[in-house]
Amino acid sequence: MKLNATPRLNGVMKAKGWTQIRLSEASGVPQGSISRFDKNSRHEDWHVFSIAKALGVEVDELFEIEEATEEDAE
Repeated sequence: MKLNATPRLNGVMKAKGWTQIRLSEASGVPQGSISRFDKNSRHEDWHVFSIAKALGVEVDELFEIEEATEEDAE
């Protein structure tokens, strides 16, 4: 089974009323990395865990997880 994970940090931040600057200060992740989070396909492990901890969410809440179709797996 293959999964597709689409970043959705901006939606989580918006729901919590957080700005990129506030999240950067709380997580230690550079603001530029937060800005590009939803556009990137690869993420530094410590960024993901630090962001989730600062926001008080589980790591999987930062992503929309979908099972890949057979066409996607090829």
